[in-house]
Amino acid sequence: MHLRKTKLITSVAASALGIVATVNVSGSQSMVKSGSAQKSTADSVAVVRVGTRFHTALETGDTTTIKQLLAPDLRVLESGAVETRADYIAHHLAADIEFAKSVRSESRLTSYSREGSVAWLVSTSSARGSFRGRQVDSVGAELMILSKTRLGWRIRAIHWSSGRRPS
Repeated sequence: MHLRKTKLITSVAASALGIVATVNVSGSQSMVKSGSAQKSTADSVAVVRVGTRFHTALETGDTTTIKQLLAPDLRVLESGAVETRADYIAHHLAADIEFAKSVRSESRLTSYSREGSVAWLVSTSSARGSFRGRQVDSVGAELMILSKTRLGWRIRAIHWSSGRRPS
């Protein structure tokens, strides 16, 4: 079960933008052209926004938004298994929504990278609460890979990893 990520807030977008500025520097003093930087900034904000919208949709049970954000060739990697988009929607999504609604979680975007029309977000999280009668006290990590399509940025792959909080 993955951990919800709704705390990807405005400061996260600012962090992502800072990373973009660093990526767009081609030497310690030279900057890219302003038009290119504006496009990179807009894409950076859009990528972080997709990740945030996905996790907010999990918390609210908004399956329409979730389906819109997932690319047709999505792969979800978790607990040693690989699911297609259809598998995830049919078998795993309902439990993820239930978990996101039940367990308090905080997350932090730790890195953002983009090359052309592909971007990836790396987040860590911690969760505490109760789910299906058992106590949850765990940490987690998420890798989300997105690509830019004619419809905007879409999630192509998600890898979730979680475990008990270290003592």
